[in-house]
Amino acid sequence: MTSILKSKIRQRILVTGGAGFLGSHLIDRLIADGNEVICVDNLFTGSKRNIEHLIDHENFQFIHHDVTYPLYVEVNQIYNLACPASPLHYQHDPVQTTKTNVLGAINMLGLAKRLNARILQASTSEVYGDPLVHPQTEEYWGNVNPIGMRSCYDEGKRCAETLFFDYHRQHSLDIRVARIFNTYGPRMHPDDGRVVSNFIVQALLNKNITIYGDGSQTRSFCFVDDLIEGFIQFMNLALPSNGGPGFPGPINLGNPCEFTIKQLAEMVIELTGSSSKLIYQPLPADDPVQRQPNITQALLHLNDWYPQIQLQEGLKKTIEYFDKLQLQ
Repeated sequence: MTSILKSKIRQRILVTGGAGFLGSHLIDRLIADGNEVICVDNLFTGSKRNIEHLIDHENFQFIHHDVTYPLYVEVNQIYNLACPASPLHYQHDPVQTTKTNVLGAINMLGLAKRLNARILQASTSEVYGDPLVHPQTEEYWGNVNPIGMRSCYDEGKRCAETLFFDYHRQHSLDIRVARIFNTYGPRMHPDDGRVVSNFIVQALLNKNITIYGDGSQTRSFCFVDDLIEGFIQFMNLALPSNGGPGFPGPINLGNPCEFTIKQLAEMVIELTGSSSKLIYQPLPADDPVQRQPNITQALLHLNDWYPQIQLQEGLKKTIEYFDKLQLQ
């Protein structure tokens, strides 16, 4: 197991996409740990509501900025989370999605190189496409359609990984590449089209719950707090004793417990006490049939990290959040 930095050295940290679902939770944790944080977001899918409780905090700064343009700040660490992550949002402007992934990576890597800062890329399980290997390991190269409706996101993230590792090899940049599997929790956008938010919103409104396909396709759902713990441990892996670059990854971060989509829908109906019924629609093009992370590498390198919050508990917390939104 690789050691984790134990010191509480105060860092100045940049989080791109910081007003989004994952970014805002990450910033909460970083500030709670005593760091200074610069949040960058163009608010395309992020929301000021997610960070409004931090606006007056002395260790927080918000910059309205699009990462497809260069950014000049002084920081010690960079978490690059900027990109729409739901099919509904990233397919809205697919060209911009590709630009955000590729140009955003180039700009953040250039900034990290200038500052000699450590940088973490929030990659995705979508780099595996519709996998022919199950569960997915980091060694698997994936089964991705390069010209499909989802390609702007899938191939954009794959290209970003390429750029990160080329900067690592060519410039000895200290990188971290984390492949995120389905993550859920409070602050998800109610209209983002993701399965957990879709089901919860439909159930709370007692509307029919829409399942695409026959519901037998599987996903693995990680509660946001567990993912953020993995992020921070991965970013803060201690450097080798010889002073060389740290472990760059990629590593899968997610919960390895696998559920069918139908099981998820039935659990949401039960937890909400909804009168919703299940209805079935055709499966969208290139939608993965199976998705489950092999987290052996994360268990090997991180400090006793393992997802702690099981699906039922996490769904209760998420349902409570959505219930307070007064959905219509």
